Amino acid sequence: MGLQDAINTRIGGWGVKGISGGQKRRVSICIEILTQPKLLFLDEPTSGLDSAASYYVMSRIAGLDQLHGRTIITSIHQPSSEVFALFDNLCLLSSGRTVYFGAAHAANEFFSSNGFPCPTLQNPPDHFLKTINKDFEEDIEQGFSGKQSKEEAIDILIKAYKSSGSYQQVQTQVAEICKQEGGALQKKRSHAGFINQCLVLTRRSCVNMYRDLGYYWLRLAIYITLAFALGTIFYDLGFTSSSIQDRGSMLMYIASFLTFMSIGGFPSFVEDMKVFGRERLNGHYGSTAFAVGNTLSSVPYLLLISLIPGVIAYYLTGLQKGFDHFIYFSMVLFTCMMLVESLMMIVASIVPNFLLGIITGAGIQGLMILGGGFFRLPDDLPKPFWRYPLYYFSFNKYAYQGLYKNEFKGLTFSNDEAGGSPIISGEEILRKTWQVEMGYSKWVDLAILLGMVALYRILFLTIIKTTEKVIPLVKAFMSRPPKHSNQIMANLSATPLHGARL
Repeated sequence: MGLQDAINTRIGGWGVKGISGGQKRRVSICIEILTQPKLLFLDEPTSGLDSAASYYVMSRIAGLDQLHGRTIITSIHQPSSEVFALFDNLCLLSSGRTVYFGAAHAANEFFSSNGFPCPTLQNPPDHFLKTINKDFEEDIEQGFSGKQSKEEAIDILIKAYKSSGSYQQVQTQVAEICKQEGGALQKKRSHAGFINQCLVLTRRSCVNMYRDLGYYWLRLAIYITLAFALGTIFYDLGFTSSSIQDRGSMLMYIASFLTFMSIGGFPSFVEDMKVFGRERLNGHYGSTAFAVGNTLSSVPYLLLISLIPGVIAYYLTGLQKGFDHFIYFSMVLFTCMMLVESLMMIVASIVPNFLLGIITGAGIQGLMILGGGFFRLPDDLPKPFWRYPLYYFSFNKYAYQGLYKNEFKGLTFSNDEAGGSPIISGEEILRKTWQVEMGYSKWVDLAILLGMVALYRILFLTIIKTTEKVIPLVKAFMSRPPKHSNQIMANLSATPLHGARL
């Protein structure tokens, strides 16, 4: 395919130029050829290539037909005479109507015999397309009979084709094929095992995340900046009564707005979904392997962007001392980030447009933050919708309460209220100030968050599996192609044709 000079070169993407557009197209063709399909569809494989490259690429593709007996159907953009000579059969369409379907070498004679000869020194494919293209209404020469409109010329050619022997032969073949009984083509193809698929996809996804600056590295830089900002604003909070509100606000910001920024990786994930959609339709691997690979590959990066900013923010602000408290703090931050990414994966599977997806994900997260029990305490939330059920569905509720228990339990603060006790305990603050549910430990809150991560990932997998089955049925129901269209496709797939659709 003429890609020797591009060996060990990255394909490219956001922020990286990579290989050219024509090389990308040839790489895509090579990927499809690797699976050795019995029937190969190529849509304009020579776009972006010069005439020499087009000929060499098409000659390699044509060699597959001779070597493996493979049927190749391609639409081709402005083929040269040399490229056109590689095709065995030709199908010409005008507004969905068949103008010609038969041997490619006989097309020139067909046009000439019906009054539309190819001018001297003109490329035959260019002449065919110019004759049957009615997007531009220009009269064309018809031999010695003067000029004809495009519509009249197309009608003449269609009538001539329907009265030709080629048309009758095609109809006879279609009728014979329709009488035959047979199931779907059973293609014997070896697949890698599920574990191997997961390992390969995990490694590929890890490499992609490492190379894509927008996936995690840019977020890490922003998180570190925000962690220093939090550390300087809330520096060394102390144990005064005013530090109670400050600690709660700082923990709320960590659990809400730092995790909120996980939606920044949504555009990159949408690109991953596009690759998955194409490869899944080609049967390279299953949905479950993709979900597992994507989950495992994101873990080390999420740990990195949880621990580094977490250390900065935790120790600069002077939160409760003790390594076990810091570990719990980091685990909640990690789980919340993974949970938000899981939520955005669900959004991406439903809303593939990255702009609409970001807006949708931000809206969902905004509702969860409002219903989490910070801006209005749990007892003050309106009962319909906000308290039941949003408060219990919001992951922020469990993140806030887990972090509050981790921070306030075991601490004492000075009390500035007149007439009260000079010391106020952390447990009393949890019950009265933050209205935290004290009937279970902070580890239950973390377990609920982990359960929500698993639930969201399973929901994502369910959606993509359902979409695979439902969308083709919906498209088939909406399109309902006429009977003869299916017959033509049956003829193409049942006979060893090497055709072209111009």
